[in-house]
Amino acid sequence: MTTPLLLRAIAGEPVPHPPVWFMRQAGRSLPEYRKLREGVAMLDSCMRADLIIEITLQPVRRHGVDAAIFFSDIVLPLKAIGVDLDIVPGVGPVIAAPVRSATELDQLRALEPVDVEFVTEAVQGLVGELGETPLIGFAGAPFTLASYLVEGGPSKDHARTKALMNADPDLWHSLLTRLGAISAAFLRVQVEAGARAVQLFDSWAGVLSATDYVQFVQPHSARVLDAVADLGVPRIHFGVGTGELLRLMGEAGAEVVGVDWRTPLDEATRRIGPGRAVQGNLDPALLFAPTAVVERAAAEVVEAGRAAPGHVFNLGHGVLPDTDPDALTRLVDFVHSRTAPA
Repeated sequence: MTTPLLLRAIAGEPVPHPPVWFMRQAGRSLPEYRKLREGVAMLDSCMRADLIIEITLQPVRRHGVDAAIFFSDIVLPLKAIGVDLDIVPGVGPVIAAPVRSATELDQLRALEPVDVEFVTEAVQGLVGELGETPLIGFAGAPFTLASYLVEGGPSKDHARTKALMNADPDLWHSLLTRLGAISAAFLRVQVEAGARAVQLFDSWAGVLSATDYVQFVQPHSARVLDAVADLGVPRIHFGVGTGELLRLMGEAGAEVVGVDWRTPLDEATRRIGPGRAVQGNLDPALLFAPTAVVERAAAEVVEAGRAAPGHVFNLGHGVLPDTDPDALTRLVDFVHSRTAPA
């Protein structure tokens, strides 16, 4: 069996062109996804193996991407262990009982494989459907999950989160220790069922200073990544607005550091240091521009990515909901045409 392009690029092996996949490619912009989701709540769709399989496959069929990303949500493991939460349309995850004292920690029990049997079923089904196209599993990083739990929902300033971590570090580390174990268990379920790579999303880590990141976040992310190291699959670590944290995120242990659109990949490679591949990082908003503009920017991303030991082409964050799906397909074709220099 030929090693998939994604895994070869991550390993720093020669590839004819960068592999391509998109964060939030499963769903969001696809009309077939919206039709399938009619009348089905987000978390309900994440707990039905038949829907997970179909939604995960849709962008692979339509765009010809080089990897599938498992359709789920970062708060799904919390829902699976009984946390009272819901994803409110137009708002995001809303927590009924925010964690602001030691008492609320009791709702965070360990995640067992039996809690997410639908995930195992879906991954196994997907592996059979995808053939040689690798499936990427994912989980939310402890800090990002904690920010939802502490704030009670999405936040622009993360004020309660930052206040708690600094005012009660013992509670903070207890919270992130539990969340890290949940995220690690969720990743293990996916890999043991057949996922061939994983991504740890720390969506909100960019709100932190480097000092706070090192003290309050990095050790917990490192433990999640280390907890799946024995499974032998490459690990991707991604955050938004993390240009000043790239070296520290790399030191947490992943083979690949995802880079948002704010930092060119050659500069990101310099900051991260040797030995790690990069992923990214076209600005998702550029997909609303004319094709010539998109292709010019994509060519710049591919060229800058040559500075790294390996490059996985992606957007600098997720696909925006109103993106024209045909623009994504054209982008995949364009990146596939960018052959490596002889």
